[in-house]
Amino acid sequence: MTRAHKTFLHTVLFHLIICGIGFIMIYPLIWMCFSSFKESSLVLTTVDHLLPEAWRFENYANGWAGFGGTTFKTFFKNSIVVTCISVLGNVIASAMAAFGFARIPFKGRNFFFICMMITLMIPSQVLVVPQYIIFNKLGWVNSFLPLTVPEWGGRAFFIFLIMQFISGIPRELDEAAEIDGCGKVQLFKRIMLPLIKPALATSAIFAFYWKWDDFMGSLLYLNTPENYTVSIALKLFCDPTTISDYGAMFAMCVLSLLPVIVLFLFTQRYIVEGIAMSGLKG
Repeated sequence: MTRAHKTFLHTVLFHLIICGIGFIMIYPLIWMCFSSFKESSLVLTTVDHLLPEAWRFENYANGWAGFGGTTFKTFFKNSIVVTCISVLGNVIASAMAAFGFARIPFKGRNFFFICMMITLMIPSQVLVVPQYIIFNKLGWVNSFLPLTVPEWGGRAFFIFLIMQFISGIPRELDEAAEIDGCGKVQLFKRIMLPLIKPALATSAIFAFYWKWDDFMGSLLYLNTPENYTVSIALKLFCDPTTISDYGAMFAMCVLSLLPVIVLFLFTQRYIVEGIAMSGLKG
């Protein structure tokens, strides 16, 4: 067997293994998509059968109708509003904080940076009770404020990621801008923001994923159906005390995944570029 034949066989074998692993990873999604067309009583009893015996397209209509007089259009709108406001706040605040830590010398900078990094090690469950008490006293419960306002303080992970990106930008650009009369604000707006777009895009993508999938925050602070997000609405299809409409639930699960999948398909290059150029290792 020639060397070319061995290389070809190795390539074929490698791709077969990768395709097999990939199929195993996406099989739950495939099963969920086909289960959205099954009758609710057969979803959990025919787990070993991928294809439905009878295709029930009305599951999507039933799921979209929602419950309690509130359609899934309202839930999607609430999720979009909460997610977009949170992503915008995260990106703006994190970029400003990262620029301050990376380029502006001030007293206590190292101390505040260490404090920020320590927050990465604090479990989010520890903050649930004190945050709820604060937001309840402010009268923010059953509104979008507890889900959006804290995001405008930035996230330590995004601040660190953008800082790593900024550290790769030559300081000579800062000096040239200052010679031309640019202050710190103009330097940030005109020089830094255009150069750190990959890091900003990466932060925005991750912020979108995390907030769109947020279940605990919505569960704690939203009490009425007209304020529910998609993550809470999906849970309400499954009621242990009555008959659960699994068909409609999986149908809405498929629809709820579409924004995430579309976002990933169109922005995956920014994820790779942003993380690779920031110097983070994973």
